[in-house]
Amino acid sequence: MKKAILGIIFRKTKQSYEYLLLKRIASRGGFWQPVSGRVEKNETPLVAAKREVAEETGIKNIKRTIKNFYNFQLENELDKKSYCFGFEVNSKTEVKLDINIYPEHDESKWCNFEQAIKLLIWPHNKEALKILNSFLLKD
Repeated sequence: MKKAILGIIFRKTKQSYEYLLLKRIASRGGFWQPVSGRVEKNETPLVAAKREVAEETGIKNIKRTIKNFYNFQLENELDKKSYCFGFEVNSKTEVKLDINIYPEHDESKWCNFEQAIKLLIWPHNKEALKILNSFLLKD
């Protein structure tokens, strides 16, 4: 079975949390999403998630990892399972989209929960964000 990851990067604010969303380049749909990617051969989903975060955002310093808090399979991809992770970063962490050797995103945005839910279009992305946000609010 193929494996994929979803990595939701977040940071603490005075009131709550903000989530990092990336906008796909127009030729790849032009929609907002968290970090996503596939698990390469001989990688665990967590290693793949950290690699994808570094490749897509330049972020390497992660304060806290919330491991595999949600899994999903899309109806049209029953041979692929996706694993979701949360990665907390410091409030001053810089996002560098231009370091990715495979241009995938042309914008990034820190959003509160309500803004992020409105920007996300895929139901599994929204569900992952809801689960993570709910977990963080209990924290």
